[in-house]
Amino acid sequence: MLGAAGAGTLAAVGLEACVAPIKSPRPAFRGAPELVALAPAAPREFRAAWVATVANIDWPSRKGLSTAQQQAEMRVILDQAVALGLNAIILQIRTSADALYASPLEPWSEYLTGLQGQAPEPFYDPLALWIEEAHARALELHAWFNPFRARQSQGTSKAAATHLSQTQPTWVKSYGDQLWIDPGESAAADHTLAVFMDVLCRYDVDGIHIDDYFYPYPITQGTGNEPKVEVDFPDQSAWQRYVDSGGTLARNDWRRSHVDALVQRIHDGIRKTKPWVRFGVSPFGIGRPELRPPGIQGFSQYHKLYADVERWLQEGWMDYLVPQLYWRMDQTAQAFVPLLDYWHAQNPRKRNIYAGLFTSKLPAPGVETKNAWPPEEITNQITAVRSRAPGSGHVHFSMVALLQNRLGLAETLKAKTYVGPTLVPASPWLEDGSPDAPLANLTLRSDGDLELTLATAQTSKPVARWALWLRYGDQWEFRVSGQTTVTLAAAGGQADRAPLSAIVVSALDRVGNESARTGLQPLL
Repeated sequence: MLGAAGAGTLAAVGLEACVAPIKSPRPAFRGAPELVALAPAAPREFRAAWVATVANIDWPSRKGLSTAQQQAEMRVILDQAVALGLNAIILQIRTSADALYASPLEPWSEYLTGLQGQAPEPFYDPLALWIEEAHARALELHAWFNPFRARQSQGTSKAAATHLSQTQPTWVKSYGDQLWIDPGESAAADHTLAVFMDVLCRYDVDGIHIDDYFYPYPITQGTGNEPKVEVDFPDQSAWQRYVDSGGTLARNDWRRSHVDALVQRIHDGIRKTKPWVRFGVSPFGIGRPELRPPGIQGFSQYHKLYADVERWLQEGWMDYLVPQLYWRMDQTAQAFVPLLDYWHAQNPRKRNIYAGLFTSKLPAPGVETKNAWPPEEITNQITAVRSRAPGSGHVHFSMVALLQNRLGLAETLKAKTYVGPTLVPASPWLEDGSPDAPLANLTLRSDGDLELTLATAQTSKPVARWALWLRYGDQWEFRVSGQTTVTLAAAGGQADRAPLSAIVVSALDRVGNESARTGLQPLL
């Protein structure tokens, strides 16, 4: 306890004598607009991976993991995506009329807890956390839906009381060992659209994505030496109602009309609600038989899945297309390059075309796999994509192959194929204009690093991420950040490297439109 003399001393010297002064970091730059013209163009390429949740292919690695384990696996995936140089994740959130998020319309997926309808415990919303963690790493997060499948063949859980097979059994048809929502049931199609719109409204996704499962892939039946007969999809009741109402379409055209309508309604719903969100489709990779390049043979999704993908491109009902080009380059009847060129040729509105790569054809460690691919198949396919469509992109199926570094592919991608990060290709047809040029401040920290703080004027369009060019000596280094505060090394963390001599930064909106650039010269 202070005595009277001590108290008097404090009063005499003032409180400032007892508290260390706080020093503001000193400015460490000058504005340098002359640097803007020196920085290279922003590299653009969509580099993504599908994260499949059905059958626990990618995430979570098995049913029944704890919340902490699920979240840890998620962060490993996202960190690996960043380390490799990817810029987007396409996350499957609806596998079979279920939800890997907190849905008011459908039950929790069994691939989380092992029991359909059971939420994670302790509770969290997986989709919300995936979005938050992805955006913090400057990764896009696209929500991937299966529109019509109601039960996958590997599902083992009893159907929840809230599942469509229980609440709307007339909508759900048994086909082989799966359950399928009948696209011909208009109320079922309305429900599916409502699921899409619910996610769009409540979550900050960058894209809405659907795969190749429209009507199911056909199955056959037959016994003994009898020839196999294709089993028709059991939509007789809906078809008969259509005929009785005076419908004039042939049955196959009638089926295609339901798929067309859903694709168009999803597109239109996104445009009216959040026009910056991109709509993507990942169909089977071979086009209509009468339009195919010479020599290309195989399954017709137009005739069997009732998916008229060529029309969707012509109508502009999607913002990007990812045909599943799951064949080797030397597989003549389904050759990768002619199919890639085919889809680019069907694109009068110049939407973004990305190649779906069958990266999981590389064998898992310790697994003997017949007809496994070498890693060069994937890197050569990426090279082919770049040579024909610079600035386009590709998507790996699936993330597990990259996590496992199968045959060293992940190391090769990181060291040779993905040299530095990229921005996703822009989608300027979605939104006009761009954000204002960044307002930038650079300060020198006490540890010798630099701290770059970024902002735009209040009247500017919202910013999704920042593009940065850093010049060390005469070498430019490109970065992408989802944060407004970025720590920079004055010498790039390398003792033999020249000091940081220039910074150029621009702002990107949600559809990839780039602002004017701001230049800074560090004062070190």
